[in-house]
Amino acid sequence: MNIWLIVIVGGLITFGMRFSFIWLLGRYDVPVTMRRALHYVPPAVLSAIVFPELFLPSGQLDLSLGNARLLAGLVAIAVAAWTKNSLLTILAGFISLLVFEALFAIR
Repeated sequence: MNIWLIVIVGGLITFGMRFSFIWLLGRYDVPVTMRRALHYVPPAVLSAIVFPELFLPSGQLDLSLGNARLLAGLVAIAVAAWTKNSLLTILAGFISLLVFEALFAIR
């Protein structure tokens, strides 16, 4: 029962936070400067999540060709630049990570 309570309360808190922004932004005119700044939030958050996983896989900087995550990230970047398709980018990154990890495990 406790887990369901946590899930429901967490969902209500998340809904409340998101709804408050929608409600506030619907009532007030957002300045152009703020809109421009908010435009850069998703890429900044994504970079903050992804880059440490690519460059610091074991807690230390690893720019070698033995870093499977970095190589898979480079494959994903190439696929994203070539296809402009998010699903293909995710699939290519995932599959290449599996392949690189399998190849490096054989060594």
